[in-house]
Amino acid sequence: MNPAKLLTTAAAALAAVFLASCANQPGKPKPTTDAKGQFVNPNKPGTYEYFQAELKNPAAKDGWKSVWKNEEVLSRTNESNSRVLISLSKQRGYLMNGEDVAIDYPICSGIPSRPTPPGTYNILEKVVDKKSNRYGKILDAAGEVTNGNADVQLDPIPEGGRFEGAEMRYWMRLTWDGVGHHIGPVRRRPASHACVRGPSAVMPIVYSKVKVGTTVKVED
Repeated sequence: MNPAKLLTTAAAALAAVFLASCANQPGKPKPTTDAKGQFVNPNKPGTYEYFQAELKNPAAKDGWKSVWKNEEVLSRTNESNSRVLISLSKQRGYLMNGEDVAIDYPICSGIPSRPTPPGTYNILEKVVDKKSNRYGKILDAAGEVTNGNADVQLDPIPEGGRFEGAEMRYWMRLTWDGVGHHIGPVRRRPASHACVRGPSAVMPIVYSKVKVGTTVKVED
């Protein structure tokens, strides 16, 4: 090949590689605040990226309660291809189909003295109408609540009184020592006795999409 032509061809190839490399570089991040310092969501409304950004919007006081559903992914998610991911740091739960998020929802994990243990689990048991055999309320002989946040292993039951276990509907057991995922009050901070609580509008759906043996990964 003619040396001049060879040099021209090589130069063209190098230019193409350089342009391709530049094209693959990420652009500057879009601003998340305006000139007044107010939050601006840089993502397209209706997208999952928009939803995730809104969770960090300080103006949305109850935004942390929001639930994301991808109906297309949810429709093809079932007990044969589902898994659940729990993020303790974000206080979020995710019903997953492979790497696709079917539902992103708020959760409430264990308090510091009874933390939810990180790890990879498999659902051991499913019970729709489950009640705790340890935590609940204590009533006296007249049926009046004397302790609304009782631990039956520690708190005495008055003569003629009784213990009523807290409801843990749509129970999915993670450990045999009492840690599970179920419907319960969801706070903005950890507030349970090690279980992972979820919203009543979401947990029946998650329950219906998993089986005994489904993987649940709990991450810090």
